[in-house]
Amino acid sequence: MNDHSTKVTAEQLRRDAYLYVRQSSLYQVAHNTESSRRQYDLRGRAVALGWPAEQVIVIDVDQGQSGASATDRAGFQRLVAEVSMGRAGIVLGLECSRLARNNADWHRLLEICALNRTLICDEDGLYDPCAINDRLLLGLKGTMSEAELHFIRARLQGGILAKAARGELAVRLPVGLVYDAAGAVVLDPDAGVRQVINHLFTTFEATGSATATVKAFAVQGLTFPGRHQTGPHAGELYWVPLRHDHALFVLHNPRYAGAYFYGRRRQITDIEGRTRTVVKPREEWTTLIPGAHPGYISWDQYEANQDRLAANAAAHGEDRKAGPPREGPALLQGLVVCGRCGNRMTVGYHARCDGTPVPDYACQREGIATGTPPCQSMCGSGIDAAVAALVLDTLTPLAMETALTVSAELATRAADADRIRAAGIERARYDADAARRRYLAVDPANRLVADTLEADWNHKLRELADAQDDYDRARQAGAGRLTAEQQARIRALAADLPTLWRDPATPARERKRLIRLLVTDVTLLKTDQHVTAHVRLTGGQHHTLTVPRPLRAWEAHTTPAATLTLIDELLAEHTYDETARILNDRGLTGGWGKPFTVPSLTALCKARGIPSPRDRLRAAGMLTLDEIAAQFDVTPATIKGWQRRGAITGRRVDGRRAYLYHPGQTRPPDRRSTRYRASRRTVGATCHDQVNATQTSSNPPTTSPGGAV
Repeated sequence: MNDHSTKVTAEQLRRDAYLYVRQSSLYQVAHNTESSRRQYDLRGRAVALGWPAEQVIVIDVDQGQSGASATDRAGFQRLVAEVSMGRAGIVLGLECSRLARNNADWHRLLEICALNRTLICDEDGLYDPCAINDRLLLGLKGTMSEAELHFIRARLQGGILAKAARGELAVRLPVGLVYDAAGAVVLDPDAGVRQVINHLFTTFEATGSATATVKAFAVQGLTFPGRHQTGPHAGELYWVPLRHDHALFVLHNPRYAGAYFYGRRRQITDIEGRTRTVVKPREEWTTLIPGAHPGYISWDQYEANQDRLAANAAAHGEDRKAGPPREGPALLQGLVVCGRCGNRMTVGYHARCDGTPVPDYACQREGIATGTPPCQSMCGSGIDAAVAALVLDTLTPLAMETALTVSAELATRAADADRIRAAGIERARYDADAARRRYLAVDPANRLVADTLEADWNHKLRELADAQDDYDRARQAGAGRLTAEQQARIRALAADLPTLWRDPATPARERKRLIRLLVTDVTLLKTDQHVTAHVRLTGGQHHTLTVPRPLRAWEAHTTPAATLTLIDELLAEHTYDETARILNDRGLTGGWGKPFTVPSLTALCKARGIPSPRDRLRAAGMLTLDEIAAQFDVTPATIKGWQRRGAITGRRVDGRRAYLYHPGQTRPPDRRSTRYRASRRTVGATCHDQVNATQTSSNPPTTSPGGAV
């Protein structure tokens, strides 16, 4: 028997008494009222032990919370805090299971109560955690409380697991599957729902990516169904744009393959009491029964979809294996393996002068982790071209068959999208007719109901008009529909797969999908002279390709040696502007592929050590304008005048009419000298006589009949 008089002290009576009240569920709170009354009646027990009624504090904010964990139980956390600060003289509860059903939480509370000399009281008696006997008894009660929770859960779960093992446990079905009157799982009787789900699986099979499937639905303007589970519209369908998480849920769900499963997920509680849900490996599922009910796809197709999704997800893992084909031009994205360390190589891009992106393959994972240079990196344009040529040589005999299959697939997808949009119109028309019938059936005098039904009818009519507009707009735009011209073009290109491959209208993603049909991976090893690519095909065959090492940037933009030799030869006789014009006329360009200009040619000659025309003539001894003017003791203007009259000779050295003059020339005569004036008079007389002679020969003299002139 408990001796209450010796356990309750005056120090404890000066503190407050805390009564903890809890029920495990809201159902128990609403219906198990007797248990609640018994818990609140413990206030009288505290008063009987000596605590005033005003010092009895009731903590009942945890009603409807499970005692399996202290997480999210604000009332229990407050109780522990009050005991820790020495404010509680006694803690009351109907039984220890009210306080905690977890041994860790229960013993933590006992330890704190013992440190602060706080008593614990339940319906059976009063306990002092400082006393060893009471401590042992409280510990045993806590262990029994936790075991009781386990037994209750085991009894409840046992029946559920036994029924799930037979595939008879009714669980919530995903959209597209329903229970019939007999409780069997069947496909949704709504044809529109079935068409959309079938179209999702068909689109994923064609694109190979959940993201691409969502984009295809968005381009085609298609929506995806959902079903209200609770509320006033429970069981009704609603239509929303397809989201990526919705697509993954459908693709990962075995129910769409006709398989019954249970126990695919489990809950894990961390050290802080937080619970998270994880997906278990398939071999750890509680139940998996393939072929248990009708499905939209076969089990083999479901397995293939899981393998494809796993391969796509591997692009974000540690090894970064082949992910889904992207839009970038890197043909071997996700397939390239480093020939030195064996890690997957990443893809980068750089732009050419015209803005065209060029792929680069780099093995830099270890370099990033350790701060060291990349293992190897290389330009991928030449490698992509070599692997593409290998694939085209392999696939050319099957080109016609492949193209016809693609054409039929595109036509089928376009027809499916059109049928889905048409089903949406039929569904909207039915809803509008149903709203109309409800409105006409109501008593017109009951305006409160009639107004609501009229507004609902108008809303359904607007939805019907919107659906019809979307359908007409899609048909006019030809969304997803192949025209006769497009079909003829596909058949024309089918005979020549290389032409189809190089067609600008062919997306890079489709080229990558074609590559992955044959190529498993490509191992690259770069040397100073070339790149060796070991191509491993799906069937196990191996091909080794040798590709010239891609030129470095400075090598790719270096002017050819033959062009430099020609420039050297031309500058021996021509100026920079004349040489640039000759080179451009011959179609020659510099290292950047641009026509030559005087500044670019000048810079190139300086960089390559090619002498300029001026340097060449100066080396030959020719004189500048100032030097020859000083030699003849005249001004530079006089030299220019002599050069224009041809009295002295020179060579033009640039486009600004600058000249260098030959040495050893004789000084021309001065205009002011007697000899110069005499020579000018002689030249003038000679010219006058020549003019008179010309006039005489052109106009002979006239003679008279008598012979006189």
